[in-house]
Amino acid sequence: MNVIDRGWIVFAALNGVVAVGGGAYASHGLAGDPHAQELFRLAGQYQMWHALALVAVVLLAGRAEGVARLALRLAGWLFVAGILLFSGTLYALVASGPLPFPMTAPLGGTSLMLGWLALGAAALLFRRKV
Repeated sequence: MNVIDRGWIVFAALNGVVAVGGGAYASHGLAGDPHAQELFRLAGQYQMWHALALVAVVLLAGRAEGVARLALRLAGWLFVAGILLFSGTLYALVASGPLPFPMTAPLGGTSLMLGWLALGAAALLFRRKV
């Protein structure tokens, strides 16, 4: 496993921890604010699913070659960007109110969708390393 793959696994693991903690905080720390609870839960759900997707990308990238491997790398970077922008924006919105850059959550969501498309493209291009 190379350094980038190892870094993505660590990033995915840390995001798993934050997602679980965020869910607990939504349930207990934000009990009086249903809107804040919903935003925190949504951020945590997307964060967890895409942390798991990032682990899958790493596992697949180790078995792919050529253009498929490049598509998987692109998917990984898009998942990283999407987690940071989408989930990070929702967490920050709850913590501090309106943000100076209001379009970061939609940009993050777009990154996540593009990551899934890149993952699908990688599957179409996949040729297993011998």
